[in-house]
Amino acid sequence: MTAPITSAVFETALRSTPPEHDALELTQSGKTARIVLNDMVYTLTITRAGKLILTK
Repeated sequence: MTAPITSAVFETALRSTPPEHDALELTQSGKTARIVLNDMVYTLTITRAGKLILTK
């Protein structure tokens, strides 16, 4: 189980350069990837128009 993000961790993350990830790598060259945060599963989808949608 992942611990919730604390205020201090979140504020530190805002001050630093965020990591960069290639969406095609995340989806393994497919259309969707599952992302987990605090035991919640989100779906990242690449649309036909090449845009990203993140849903619960």
